[in-house]
Amino acid sequence: MSGEQGRKRAESTAGSIPSMETSGDQLKDETVVVVLGASGDLAKKKTFPALFALFAQGLLPKDVHIVGYARTKMDEAEFYKRETQYIKGDDSKIEEFKKISSYISGQYDGDEGFQELLKHVQKLEGDRQTKNRVFYMALPPSVFTTVAKGLKKNVYSESGINRIIVEKPFGKDLESCREMMSELKAQWAENETYRIDHYLGKEMIKNLLVLRFGNVFLDAAFNKNFVSNVQITFKEPFGTEGRGGYFDEFGIIRDVCQNHLLQTLSILAMERPVSFSAEDIRDEKVKVLRSIPAIAQKDVLLGQYVAEGDKPGYLDDDTVPKGSVCPTFAAMTLWVNNPRWEGVPFIMKAGKALNESKVEIRVQFKDALQGIFTDIPRNELVMRIQPSEAVYLKMNAKLPGFATRAVPTELDLTYKKRFVDTNIPQAYEALILDAFKGDHSNFVRDDELDVAWKIFTPILHWIDGKDAPKPEPYPYGSRGPKQIDEFTNKYGYKRSPQEYSWPQTSASL
Repeated sequence: MSGEQGRKRAESTAGSIPSMETSGDQLKDETVVVVLGASGDLAKKKTFPALFALFAQGLLPKDVHIVGYARTKMDEAEFYKRETQYIKGDDSKIEEFKKISSYISGQYDGDEGFQELLKHVQKLEGDRQTKNRVFYMALPPSVFTTVAKGLKKNVYSESGINRIIVEKPFGKDLESCREMMSELKAQWAENETYRIDHYLGKEMIKNLLVLRFGNVFLDAAFNKNFVSNVQITFKEPFGTEGRGGYFDEFGIIRDVCQNHLLQTLSILAMERPVSFSAEDIRDEKVKVLRSIPAIAQKDVLLGQYVAEGDKPGYLDDDTVPKGSVCPTFAAMTLWVNNPRWEGVPFIMKAGKALNESKVEIRVQFKDALQGIFTDIPRNELVMRIQPSEAVYLKMNAKLPGFATRAVPTELDLTYKKRFVDTNIPQAYEALILDAFKGDHSNFVRDDELDVAWKIFTPILHWIDGKDAPKPEPYPYGSRGPKQIDEFTNKYGYKRSPQEYSWPQTSASL
């Protein structure tokens, strides 16, 4: 190998993570993907667009076929219309995508429909020696286990790789989750099962591992000696918009906190894994979750949005049960009882009908030593998950000029500015590709689910019970209940006493 070849090879492998890139059995050839619930919103808005994006980039297995299956009876033309309704791309590519797609209708609760599905799949497979099949369950949880059983009995391949991808929610509490998982595990092995939490496919969440363990100064500062508090915030600027009946069954905690935000917390707070292989990562996530006790009632603030201007309140939604006390906003504090994080509050905040759309992690460090500065702001590491992915470190610097005065500024990594000619994949694209690769690292393991529900079930039973707390009202479009600042302050969060100006600061202050 010449010196130039060696240099190029070194450049191509610099920063690679071999343990993450080495995965299970990859599906590279002749695979049939069956999308269950193909007529539903999830399939139309997320699953099919993600499959198309992978197809357009040449990332799907060679000679792949996509089969839609649902109870709705429709002809090929109607299916293609629904399949491509939310797809954006080159018209010729969309036509190619249609050619590898087909549809068959059938019931979920009997063998007959699945046997017809099997015949259709076998016809597509022809005389292939290896018959790989991926089943994507874009279905309501009420039929998960029934469909999983029907697929295993009737459509399971005996001469290839089988994978089943399951969407949340995985139960409503610890008991229902265990019941669902035991029924699923009776049919499908753990290494065949891919439980999707789409937040694990988001670019910034996947970046957390590299930020934590690829930067010595960050890893060294992530502990109780330097960190005052951590906030994980989820904000939506819209309400239930006619879907209140469905939302009321689950509430904001089950919808967002118990899964998306807790997964984020586990990656942020976990110890360094032995490697970045799937099981090593998931082992460390489970360890940190086991260190978190059940959430206490005193550590919770609940809210429900009310009408403001021309925006209706939650109870104004005709699909919401009259007098519902279902929270549309929740702030809660979790504690990680291990040597690294003991005493550091992890504050989760999630709500609908708030003042902006934002998901971020905010790590606030402790005060600088007193005696030199007066009211100097705290350092903060902020990781914006969406929109406009970014990482920035709020720090103090001298204001230019003759005077010696500290002002808050930032080290800013905004993805759109720093990474040019880069298309950040959607979460579903990344996760479906991981499933084809056989990489479980960004999917939820069964024991991980169990310990997550242990943390949240007591507080959920309190909220669902006869003596349910009444949520605090907050106006549509506000920051949440008026008590929110008092709540975060109680756990040590400090807002900067100085006016923070971003992205530019006038030096004539």
